[in-house]
Amino acid sequence: MEKNAVKTGHPKGLYFLFFTEMWERFSYYGMRAIFILFMTKVLLMKDADASEIYGSYTGLVYLTPLLGGYLCDKFLGNRRSIVIGGLLMAIGQFFMFFSASVGADGGVSLMWMGLTAIIIGNGFFKPNISTMVGQLYPANDRRIDSAFTIFYMGINLGAFFSPLVCGSMDFKWGFLAAGVGMLIGLVAFVLGQKKYLVSEEGKSIGLPVKKLDVKSIAMIIGSIGIIFFMLNFKQMFKSDVDIISYFIYGAMVAMPILIFSDKSLTKIETQRITVIFLLAFFVIFFWGAFEQAGASLTLFADRQTERTIFGWEMPASYFQSVNPLAVISLAPIMTIVWGFLYARKLEPSSPKKMAIGLGLVALGYVVIAIAVKGLGLGEKVSMWWLIGLYVIHTIGELCLSPIGLSMVSKLAPLRLSSLMMGTWFLANAAANKFAGTLSALIPGGEDGTGGATSFLGFQITNLYEFFVLFIIMSGAAAAILFVLSSWLEKRMHNDHVEAKTE
Repeated sequence: MEKNAVKTGHPKGLYFLFFTEMWERFSYYGMRAIFILFMTKVLLMKDADASEIYGSYTGLVYLTPLLGGYLCDKFLGNRRSIVIGGLLMAIGQFFMFFSASVGADGGVSLMWMGLTAIIIGNGFFKPNISTMVGQLYPANDRRIDSAFTIFYMGINLGAFFSPLVCGSMDFKWGFLAAGVGMLIGLVAFVLGQKKYLVSEEGKSIGLPVKKLDVKSIAMIIGSIGIIFFMLNFKQMFKSDVDIISYFIYGAMVAMPILIFSDKSLTKIETQRITVIFLLAFFVIFFWGAFEQAGASLTLFADRQTERTIFGWEMPASYFQSVNPLAVISLAPIMTIVWGFLYARKLEPSSPKKMAIGLGLVALGYVVIAIAVKGLGLGEKVSMWWLIGLYVIHTIGELCLSPIGLSMVSKLAPLRLSSLMMGTWFLANAAANKFAGTLSALIPGGEDGTGGATSFLGFQITNLYEFFVLFIIMSGAAAAILFVLSSWLEKRMHNDHVEAKTE
C-alpha cells in the first residue's frame, strides 16, 4: 500500500520536460505571432504572397516530425534528437533576426534560411519530447493521462506569454527573443537531463544513441536541401507554381492508396482505417479555418480592429494569447462537462464531438461577420468581437483536438500505427497549407486598394464575404460530418464510442 501511496504525485522529470517544452513553444508561437506582419510590413510583401508563405511554413512544420521520429527511432535517440532540434530552431530564429535587421533588401533569402532551420529543427524536437513524458511512468500507470494534461498546460503557458513578449517590440528583437527563449529551454535540457530524465526505478529513459550511417546523414542533408529549395522555388525561378501544395496534397492522396493496397488488412481493420481517413479529411476544414489566427485574422487585428485602451495601442499580436489563455481556463470545465454527460450516457462519440468543433468554428466566424457587415474602408470594430471569435474557436478546439491522436492510436492496427499517426500529421500539414491559401483570399491590403478575390466561383469583394466563406465551409463540413457520424460509429466497431457503457 505504501508503495502505491508514493505514486500519487509526479516525477520531477515531468516538470523538467514541462519547462523545456514551454520555452520551445514560447519560441515557436512568439515567432508565429509576428511572422505575417513582418512579411507585409518589413519585407513589403503582398498579403496573398505572405499568406501562402505562412501556409507553406506551418504546413511543413507538421511534416518534418515524420522524418525526425524515424531518425530518432533508428539512430539518434530521444535526447540527441531534442538537442539537435532545439539548436536548429534557435539558429533559425537568429536568421529571422538578421532578416528583420536587413529588411526588404536581402532579408528574404535570410528568411528562407531561418524557416528551413526552424522546420527541420521542429521535426527533431516535437515528436521526441512528448514521447519522453510517457517513458517516465511504468506501463498502464493511471497517472499518464494527468501527466499529459500538465504537459499540455506547459505548451499553452509558453504559447500564452510569447506573443505578449515578442509582439511588444520591434520585429528583429521579437525574433531574437524567440531565439533566446529556445536557447533557455535547450541549455536547461542539456544541463538537467541526466538528473531528471530517469524512471522511478532510477533507470535512464529515452532511446539509446546508435551510430549514424552515411544513408541517414544524406537523408538529413537532403531534407534540408529539399525544404530550402521548395520554400525558395518561386523566387528562384520567378514561377507562380506552388510546389509545396503539390507535395503536401499529393502525399494526402498517395497515403490512402498506399495503405489500402495492403492485402493483409481484415474487413474490420479496413473499416476502422476508413474512419481515420474520413475524419482526417474533415479535420483539414477545421484547422484551415482555425489557423487563420496567425494569418488573415492577425492582418485584420492589425488594420481593422480598435486596439486602443486608455490611450495605449495594444499590438495586434497580443490577440494570439487569447487562445492559449482560454485553453488553460476552459479545459477543466470541458472535462467536467464530458464527465457529466458520460455519467448520464449522453457523451457524444468522437465523430460527433468533431462535428460540434467544426460547428463552433463556423459560429466564431458568424460573430466576426456580424461585426464587419457594412464596415467601410478605414473603419474599425471593437476588439471584443475578435476576442469572442477566439474564445468560441477554443471551445471548438477542445471538442476536436484532444480526440485525434487518441482515436488514431485506438483504431489503427498495431503494425500500421506509426504510418496512421503520420497520416494524421499529414492532414494537419494539409490543413495549415490550406489555411495559407484561404488567408490569401482576404480582400484589400494595407491601403485597402487590393482587388477582389474568388474561391471556387465565390466572389469576395469585402471582409464580410471573406468571413462568410468560412461560415459556409465549416458549417457545411459540420453538418455533413454530423449526418455521417452514426455510419462512422458502426465502422469504429463500437468499442470506441464514448457514449457506450459497459
